[in-house]
Amino acid sequence: MPPYQRTTAALRRQILSGQLQPGEQLPSVRSLQEQYAIAGGTVQAALRLLRAEGLIDVVHGRGSFVAAPLPPQRQTSQRR
Repeated sequence: MPPYQRTTAALRRQILSGQLQPGEQLPSVRSLQEQYAIAGGTVQAALRLLRAEGLIDVVHGRGSFVAAPLPPQRQTSQRR
């Protein structure tokens, strides 16, 4: 599995498990780079996927935040 997909999967698990709550800010790109030992572009690719899935919102100049509320199908998945 490519690094961006591993990172996407890890962040998705944190969101769906409730470890990252709706409205909560994700760590910075730099922090994610260090945490997952990947390049900035790889982090950006992971964030793009999460945004396309409706799991995060990106506010330019402020950062990425867990979507509030999560998409309905994701809320159901979270409760399982």
